[in-house]
Amino acid sequence: MPLNRRTFLGTTAAAGAGAAIAGGVAAPAEAQERGHGRGHAPKRYSFSVMGTTDLHGNVFNWDYFTDKEFDDKAHNDVGLAKISTLVEQVRREKGRHNTLMIDAGDTIQGTQLSYYYAKVDPITAKHGPVHPMAQAMNAIGYHAAALGNHEFNYGIPVLRKFEEQCDFPLLGANALDAKTLKPAFQPYVIKRLRTPHGRDVRVAVLGLTNPGIAIWDKANVSGRMVFPGLEEQAAKWVPKLRSMGADVVIVAAHSGSSGTSSYGDQLPYIENAAALVAQQVPGIDAILVGHAHTEIPEYRVANKETGKEVVLSEPLKWGQRLTVFDFDLVWEKGRWTVAKTSAKVLNSNTAAEDPKIVRLLSDEHRKVVAYVNQVIGTSKAAMSTAEAAWKDEPIIDLINAVQVDTVKAALAGGAYAALPVLSQASCFSRTAVIPAGRVTIKDAAGLYPFENTLEARVLTGAQLRDYLEFSARYYVQTPAGAPVDPAKLTNAENTPDYNYDAVSGLVYDIDIAKPAGARIVNLSFQGKPLDPAAQFVLAVNNYRANGGGNFPHVAGAKQVWANSEEIRNTIIAWVKAKGVVDPAAFASADWKLVRDGVAVF
Repeated sequence: MPLNRRTFLGTTAAAGAGAAIAGGVAAPAEAQERGHGRGHAPKRYSFSVMGTTDLHGNVFNWDYFTDKEFDDKAHNDVGLAKISTLVEQVRREKGRHNTLMIDAGDTIQGTQLSYYYAKVDPITAKHGPVHPMAQAMNAIGYHAAALGNHEFNYGIPVLRKFEEQCDFPLLGANALDAKTLKPAFQPYVIKRLRTPHGRDVRVAVLGLTNPGIAIWDKANVSGRMVFPGLEEQAAKWVPKLRSMGADVVIVAAHSGSSGTSSYGDQLPYIENAAALVAQQVPGIDAILVGHAHTEIPEYRVANKETGKEVVLSEPLKWGQRLTVFDFDLVWEKGRWTVAKTSAKVLNSNTAAEDPKIVRLLSDEHRKVVAYVNQVIGTSKAAMSTAEAAWKDEPIIDLINAVQVDTVKAALAGGAYAALPVLSQASCFSRTAVIPAGRVTIKDAAGLYPFENTLEARVLTGAQLRDYLEFSARYYVQTPAGAPVDPAKLTNAENTPDYNYDAVSGLVYDIDIAKPAGARIVNLSFQGKPLDPAAQFVLAVNNYRANGGGNFPHVAGAKQVWANSEEIRNTIIAWVKAKGVVDPAAFASADWKLVRDGVAVF
């Protein structure tokens, strides 16, 4: 039986016993301690560790936001059903008993499938369902999964229920109880692989999650859990794992490898610290990297203290890739030693969906398809985000209109009712569409795929100018007269689309010929230049309000209202209440890109 993952405090070595993975033929016990000696070939053993990350609720190769098979420009496929087929291929090749399967987090948020079983038919209900991700991962045979930051989006009760439903531990050595500072989740697991040479190989998997949880999910974790840095906790746990007899130490880290942070100096920890862990903490053999949504087949980092190379690999998000670490061990001086480590990724678009997973979860899939196709209203015109990253489009104005209406209603009659309400929104997806005619739940959900909630913060005109300047870094500086290619215009400094905000209620130009920090021109409110001292209420999502993206001023601004309802659901309710969506009622040209005063588009 696995350890009780809720009460595990890391004070015993019980997990070190692990569960011996059946297979292989054990040599006589005395063979364990015999050196290979003169004339004897060294004893060798090889095994593989497979890994996924950032699955984000993808079981099938299906896009619930468009209600059709998933596809992108690179013809990637997604989902655990395809990963399952790849896993079985590796197990047939290597021998099932010579493989382990792990994940690096962000499992239960991201699709309408995962949303449905958190909110519509929640797993936390009495006699509630088993989460589809738990069912699929149990069927595939995962041995461990690190916690991702998005695991906390639906609150601790949903996460704990999901943990209970998994046949494998959720690991988080740096997710600590806020009062006791002891692990709130199991920090590690040690699995035994049986070899033909007598002594089992002990493989430790240490799970590390992202310190940014303290900011991004502040409402769910504040006062309950704290999240210290990955390097600090790895330095604490890796020597313990080695002292427990671990022959191989693998870290599943929900943390990218770039060494950067999106929350600036709000926390004294690095968000994307996986490479720093490899560099600073001796005793690690490999790191399964997550969080950054990038593909890294193999990346080698030399440890500063030992000079030993640590192999890192990050498989692409949503089940698009499967990492395979290959370990070659040799028996030396009475112990197993890692002689060689390598990594690669397998592409799930080469695999068919595993019929076992399809049979297991087809009913859940059908329920969610029916749910997302419910009609909630009609639209007088079609709207799209296809050009919303560089043009002020009505579909983004729709988000802002909903947020402004919601905040105004909440503040009515109160101390802040007289302040003008502005709103921020991002282009989360460049493929979102509100069609002319019938509008369904999937249409609204596709416009706002994240579980963000809404807040109201008070900012001054001067602060809002700083906010807009920071946002405008998103554009690549482009001189007047130079050709403009929209495909190369955005995402400067690797800024993701969700960290570019348009603010409604103000009118302004963004001069992309100017350097970042000096781009906002002709900034006005109600036809007059913006007063730096004037106060405004900004309707803002909780990710941004809590410091996500490191935008200036907003995280420290006075909060005058907040709720716990997802903005996506607020949009759905707004459309239902209106019955008819008419862009003429809310669309406005608030901002545009210019060069030396001349509009770009």
